[in-house]
Amino acid sequence: MSLATKHTFATYKKNNTIENGDLVVLYLSKENLILIRIQEDQEFCCKFGNYKHADMVGLQYGTKLGSNTGRGFVFLLYPTPELWTLILPHRTQILYIADISLIMSYLDLKPGKVMIESGTGSGSFSHSIARTIAPGGHLYTFEYHQERVAVATKEFEEHGLEGLVTIECRDVCKNGFGLINKVDAVFLDLPAPWEAVASAKQAFRQDKIGKICTFSPCIEQISKTVTALTEQGFVDIQMYECLIRFNEVRILQISTLDEALEMERASEKKRKRALPRVLRESFKNRLQQHEQGSGSNTDHDQEDMEGEEKGESTVKKTRVDDGDHSSQGTSTSSTVGTPSSRSYADVFIPDDSAEPRESIEPKNVAVTRLPVEQRGHTSYLLFATFTPATQQPSLTERNKAGAAITASK
Repeated sequence: MSLATKHTFATYKKNNTIENGDLVVLYLSKENLILIRIQEDQEFCCKFGNYKHADMVGLQYGTKLGSNTGRGFVFLLYPTPELWTLILPHRTQILYIADISLIMSYLDLKPGKVMIESGTGSGSFSHSIARTIAPGGHLYTFEYHQERVAVATKEFEEHGLEGLVTIECRDVCKNGFGLINKVDAVFLDLPAPWEAVASAKQAFRQDKIGKICTFSPCIEQISKTVTALTEQGFVDIQMYECLIRFNEVRILQISTLDEALEMERASEKKRKRALPRVLRESFKNRLQQHEQGSGSNTDHDQEDMEGEEKGESTVKKTRVDDGDHSSQGTSTSSTVGTPSSRSYADVFIPDDSAEPRESIEPKNVAVTRLPVEQRGHTSYLLFATFTPATQQPSLTERNKAGAAITASK
C-alpha cells in the first residue's frame, strides 16, 4: 500500500494511531502549524529542539510531544480540511472556514452529492467539499492555470482524495464544463461568473432541484450574475456577505448609587493627599524666604502665598488677622500666625480628623464588547436555485426563436 493511499483527509482513522507514512499536523502555536509525513528515519527540527519521527509512531493523534532539549513541545494533530486551510501554500486567494461553512450549508452538500467547482485555486474549498460528499459523491473541479492544476493534482493524490476529485485544466467561461445532466450543485469563483451560468444550467440534473453559488468581490459582478441567473430561469436569488465579528470579554465593576458616591469620596480624599512634589518644594522654599526675609515684605509675601493656597485643596487653610499684630494679639497671632511663624507641617499636613470609611467592594460583571477594528469584506456570496419543473427557454433563446420566425415570414 502506497503512502498516499494510507491516509486521507476525507475520513478519520479508526484506531487514531500514528503510523509510518501518515500525515501529521505539528501544532507549535496558533500561528505556526506544519504538515509533515511520518518517515521513521527523519526528524523535525525547530528552535525548541528536535522531534524524531520514530518517536511519533505509535502515539495517538492529539498527543503532546516534548522536544529532546526539554525546551518546548508540539501537539500531533490529525490533518483536516480546516487545518489545511490554515497551512496550505497560497497560490491564489482562498476561502476560509466562515465562507466555506455557509456555502456548504446553502448548497445542501452531504454524502453522495455530485458537484462542480470552478476555479480550483489553492484547493482550500476542494478539501472541505471532498470530505463532505464522501463516500459516494464526486467533485469536478476546473482551473484554467496549468501550473496550479499540476500542484493541486499532486496534493489531492498525497491527501488520498484522488478517488473523490477530478481536476481539469479548462476555461469554463469560453468552453463550458462539458457536463450534461450530472451534478447537484455548482460553485463559481471566477472573474466573470455570469459567462458560465448557461453551461452550469446544462450540467444540473434535470430531474431534481439544484443549487448554485458564486463568489465575487465586487457588487458589479453580482449585478451581472443576477441578470444572467434570471435570464436562465433560476429562482430564489439571494446575496449574503459573511463577516467575521469577534467579541472581547471584559470584567466591569457594577455599583449602586450609594456605593458610587462612597468611592468618589474616597477617591477625592486620596487625591487631596497626593500633593505634587514640585508644588511642595515651591511652598517650602517660600516659607524659608519668609523666615529669613525682612518684616517689610511680610504682607506682600503673605498675599502671594495665600493666592497660591486658594487653588490647592490639599493644604490646610489658615487666615491671618487683619487687625493689629502687636503684643495684644500675641495669643491669637502666635497660633494662627504670620507667615514667619507658620511651620512647614502647618501647611502641608492634611486634616486627618475624619475617620476613614469602610472600603467598598464593587460587584464584578462579565460583559462583551466589539473591538475597534473588524476584519473587512472578502466577497459577496450569491445563491440561486435550479428548478427543472419551472424551466422555460431563456430570454436569449426566446429572442432567437422570435427572430427566426420573423425572418421566415
